[in-house]
Amino acid sequence: MKRFLLSIFTLILPVLSFAQEAAEKGLDQRIDEGFKPFSDRVSKIIFFEIAEGVPFVLVLLVGSALFFTIYFGFINIRRFPTAINVVRGKYDDVEGGHSAEDTSMTIDGDIRDTIRDESKDGEVTHFQALATAVSGTVGNGNIAGVALAIALGGPGATFWMIICGLLGMSTKFVECTLGVQYRDVGEDGTVYGGPMYYISKGLKERGFTWLGKIAAVFFAVFCIGGSFGGGNAAQSNQATIVLKDLMGYESAGAGFWIGVVLAILVGIIIIGGIKRIASVTEKVVPFMALLYLAACLYIIFSNFGLIDDAISLIVTEAFNPRAIGVGGFIGVLLVGFKRAAFSNEAGAGSASIAHSAVKTKYSASEGLVALLEPFIDTVVICTMTALVIIIFNFGGAFEYGGDGLGAVMIDGVSYEGAGITSKAFAEYIPYSNVFLTIAVVLFAVSTMISWSYYGLQSWKYLFGRGKTADMVYKLLFLTFVVIGAAASMKSIWDFSDAMIFAMVFPNMIGLFFLFPVVKKQLKRYLDAIKAAKV
Repeated sequence: MKRFLLSIFTLILPVLSFAQEAAEKGLDQRIDEGFKPFSDRVSKIIFFEIAEGVPFVLVLLVGSALFFTIYFGFINIRRFPTAINVVRGKYDDVEGGHSAEDTSMTIDGDIRDTIRDESKDGEVTHFQALATAVSGTVGNGNIAGVALAIALGGPGATFWMIICGLLGMSTKFVECTLGVQYRDVGEDGTVYGGPMYYISKGLKERGFTWLGKIAAVFFAVFCIGGSFGGGNAAQSNQATIVLKDLMGYESAGAGFWIGVVLAILVGIIIIGGIKRIASVTEKVVPFMALLYLAACLYIIFSNFGLIDDAISLIVTEAFNPRAIGVGGFIGVLLVGFKRAAFSNEAGAGSASIAHSAVKTKYSASEGLVALLEPFIDTVVICTMTALVIIIFNFGGAFEYGGDGLGAVMIDGVSYEGAGITSKAFAEYIPYSNVFLTIAVVLFAVSTMISWSYYGLQSWKYLFGRGKTADMVYKLLFLTFVVIGAAASMKSIWDFSDAMIFAMVFPNMIGLFFLFPVVKKQLKRYLDAIKAAKV
């Protein structure tokens, strides 16, 4: 225990020393001013446009999701019940060993009788892998991101978020199947997986060794950036906003000190690795998701007569938007897609890192589990948040479009992100500011600890698997917790968006080279289920 606490102290000591020197010098503002130019440059590079207001990365993301949905025969709908059964453990006996009737071969051509028992590989169960990955996607994108989408694009942005979430289920299936298929297993049983492995290994199989190596390195770099941004700084940023609002504390450096406290909390957890992360997330994620959904459902059904009006508004405004912040139909469509993609990360490849640690011998089984993520994250949780905000705004609390940057005026006060959601909750639930603060902080912490694992795996891929390399990454990660808490929302979210979407480019190279592998693995798993007559 002493060594454990010493490790935590070592990680945060530089941050605390810096705090002692600069606590009274307008630290939050100075951090933001230093970070914003870098954020703006990165965002401009990643979101280059092929037409006015249309970034290429979004076209790539949504077009690919549509292709995979069609190619795999609408697997997001047809295999949804199978995915539920895998998580429930219905097919655990199938995954524990080959059926006598299973005469399939692996992609490498190994005869089944000569294959080692791959079900012994892995560190976590299907449910734990799902919980860890969901905790990485279900975060403040569901609270602050949805509010930002509606503030900018109006109710119609919700429709396109749902569409993007449904299509993203197919992409998530493909990338997480590949994550398990091409994972590395260390001598001590530790699993290393994700796009950097399936890109490099898979493309090597097809004779594109150098392309695979280069794309894998780019992915690892972008994933580290994503872990610092969307998986970290954006989360601590929103947690800080609601904590400062709850405490009414706006003094210079307040965000910095909140960030230090969050960094200590996250640091205690992330030192334990994937098994500790999984043990935490399998308890925290279902609890926080159910608690948040219960509050949303309470508000929605308390205004039962407005539900049909809200749904009608979502559909009509999707094609005929009135919000002035985004510039018509294309604008609202892009806002919805962008916020959904940021929230569920389908196409970014990040979740496959967590899913690769699962105990299974059939890679497609975990791909099926993974397709549940965008449904839980976007179709369910994001939609619930959107309905709450739209119902709240039937009273004319704010004007859709706001200032064009995501902030709106409510009762003469400017609100953005989680602050908008907090005002909507406060209208219907007494002391909801306390409840939503707890929810936002839980979402933030769970997302940060999961993304710390994603970033660390990418860091190991680039710099090796030594303890020193691990410690350097964790120190940098905890530093970004503090930066996110101190900087402005726009700077943090621009950087976060850029890093998450940058991962799409190298990841898609892997997916488009390797999706036939996924089809073979899916057939292999479904044949095993049929043979076992489960």
